[in-house]
Amino acid sequence: MTNDFYCEQVLNGRTEVRKVFETENVLAYYHTKPAYEKHIVVIPKKHISSLITITEEENDLLLEILSVVKKVAADVVSECGACRVITNLGQYQDSKHLHWHLIYGSKK
Repeated sequence: MTNDFYCEQVLNGRTEVRKVFETENVLAYYHTKPAYEKHIVVIPKKHISSLITITEEENDLLLEILSVVKKVAADVVSECGACRVITNLGQYQDSKHLHWHLIYGSKK
């Protein structure tokens, strides 16, 4: 896989992360290079290249991912009063592994 920070670094343990929440199939952690006051990333532990490549067979995993996004976003809103939830596609997606950014605050 090329240009997949999440598989190549995070999920194989090469880059240590501070976990926020974890299930058997999904990991939420604080971004290693945060661009915002609060910056959390949510990823599936299985490689999926993007939101638009998810197959019908992966719909249960997508629901689990969204459940984690919802829980973590609710925690951020409770703590900070607001949260943005972002996923990028195509040329906007630097790492070709499905992920969501949950952010609060101004860009650093």
